[in-house]
Amino acid sequence: MGDLLSILTRNFDSFSSGFLTTCRLVVVSFTIAMVVGTVIGGLRAAPSKALNRIGAIYVEFFRNIPLLVLIYIAYDGLARAGLRLSAFVAGTLCLGLYTAAYVAESIRSGVFAIGKGQFDAALSLGFTQGETLRKIVLPQAIRTVIPPLGGLTIAMIKNSAILGGSLLAINDLLLNGRLVANNNARYVQTFFWAAVGYLILTGAATIAVRVLEKRLLIKR
Repeated sequence: MGDLLSILTRNFDSFSSGFLTTCRLVVVSFTIAMVVGTVIGGLRAAPSKALNRIGAIYVEFFRNIPLLVLIYIAYDGLARAGLRLSAFVAGTLCLGLYTAAYVAESIRSGVFAIGKGQFDAALSLGFTQGETLRKIVLPQAIRTVIPPLGGLTIAMIKNSAILGGSLLAINDLLLNGRLVANNNARYVQTFFWAAVGYLILTGAATIAVRVLEKRLLIKR
């Protein structure tokens, strides 16, 4: 027990720095995922076949390519083509766009869960199809998909560890933990504290989702 605590106290700066970096990665990636995912989800639910196809192509592309492959393309592949992105930008873009594909499908499911009568009522009141989707359907759909979006957020927090473990070498919680473990040869004790850091983040996300569920609950 004493050895476990000493690992934390002696390397607290490394752990805290990695934890804060992971927080920044998650916040930026989550923002990208929600914005892009909502737009793509709207396209997937649009009555226009052309827009629906665009959304479907995006979803199929990002859902069927491993995140690590996207990272290699964004960071190394683009650099060879003359477009160099920083490790942080490449990492958050890849994680955000990758997660956005799953967010889009959740939004699409939420849209289809809304009764067709609301579409017809809005159209009869003079709303265009775009206005109906944007002002009436999407706000309700987002409420209904809070639980699955919460699950995606937790998955994204865990997937963020790939950024530190890949060629990006971002000094997140995982990479800093690995550096500490390499220095002290106490791998179990060191990664125990890294796991605690991820548990704090996923636990906070779980609590936030439950609070949102209660506040935005749709009474049927």
